[in-house]
Amino acid sequence: MTQPASEPGYLRAVGRWQILGLSINDVIGSGVYLLPAATFALLGPFSLWAVLLAGLAVALLVMCYAQAASYFDQPGGSYLYAREAFGPYVGFQVGWTIWLTRVSVAASLSNGLADALTRFWPAAADGPVRIAIVAGSLLLLIGINIAGVRWAAHAASVLVIGKVVPLLLFIGIGLFAMDWGQAFSGPPVDTHNYKMMGEAALLLLFAYAGFENLPAAAGEYHRPQRNVPFALLSMITIVTLLYAGAQLVAQGTLPDLGASKAPLADASDLFAGPWLAVLLTFGAAVSILGTNSNTMLLGPRFLQSLAQDGYGPSWFARLHPRFHTPAAAIATQGLIALVLALSGSFVQLALLSTVTRLLGYICTAAGVLVLHKRYGDRPDALRLPGGPLIPVLALLLTLGLMAAASWQNLLAMGVALLIGTGIYLARRTPRSV
Repeated sequence: MTQPASEPGYLRAVGRWQILGLSINDVIGSGVYLLPAATFALLGPFSLWAVLLAGLAVALLVMCYAQAASYFDQPGGSYLYAREAFGPYVGFQVGWTIWLTRVSVAASLSNGLADALTRFWPAAADGPVRIAIVAGSLLLLIGINIAGVRWAAHAASVLVIGKVVPLLLFIGIGLFAMDWGQAFSGPPVDTHNYKMMGEAALLLLFAYAGFENLPAAAGEYHRPQRNVPFALLSMITIVTLLYAGAQLVAQGTLPDLGASKAPLADASDLFAGPWLAVLLTFGAAVSILGTNSNTMLLGPRFLQSLAQDGYGPSWFARLHPRFHTPAAAIATQGLIALVLALSGSFVQLALLSTVTRLLGYICTAAGVLVLHKRYGDRPDALRLPGGPLIPVLALLLTLGLMAAASWQNLLAMGVALLIGTGIYLARRTPRSV
């Protein structure tokens, strides 16, 4: 199928601001609560500028996704763009590996939620309580997402507030307690340590990762060809400012920032007292739950899109007769994630997450150059400044980051692609579902 769908389906009740909430929810996860320490340990006082530069670099990719999203109102995201630009095999591999990443992320985040709660509830560290938290959170998210994308969007809106308000309080109060000299002091960065610089670049890139999942459910949004680009471009601006603000305050208020395991909570405890530290710990738990909610919303749409094109069982593409959501795909992803989360074997799959995102980014950036020739003249298509300049810069950026990936990550992706090839060759004839 090379033409975008034109019928606005009855499910497209998720409006512009809810789509923006979904986008923010998918990017701001637990990482922002750990990023200031990890970045400072690698880059020292240059960390703030690195966070801003990373936001600008990721904005190149976001603009590629925004342009591609303006051509389609079908679900699929990166899979759809790669398939339309480069054919079914490349598209399948992008969709397949991204779905694998979504499963491992869901398993990892459900364990991360239990870890975050141990500060309030020590019993969550292990045993039946931990199992109940992991299983209960995943089953809750399965139920919410089967009930409909509108319910998932409402949940995302509430969770976004729960994760953003603590960050705004941390930044707003912390700016008045900062030691500005401390914020920009420290040993100089060794720019010739290419291994360290590559590690820092990957760390910063994936602090902003997740935006690529938003277009996956485009078929269930209101006016997706306009609202998805708006959400993506607004999101990257908001997230960059929040990340930079958190980094600045952490650098200016917490001595020995690089050694902290909970930098925002530790810093807030120093300048505002335990109440803000507790609130930030709560915000971290909400942030993890919110990101996992988006994972359970958007991940199954890749599975649905693959099934619609004949890859895998046809029931993954079927919509629930009452809720009109891909219930089988949602339940399957959730249950596989639950098994992985309880077994601990998601750690191996997590190796994929570093490079599978890059594979999707590379194919989308390159795909925009192809898709623009087909759909760029449409009156509702987004037009990026500089013509092909932004996609070319985004492509060079992602290829450079791919070159910085470890051989273990590249090997993990190679195995996934090999398995994917077998599934691709077993493709059935797609039929109406």
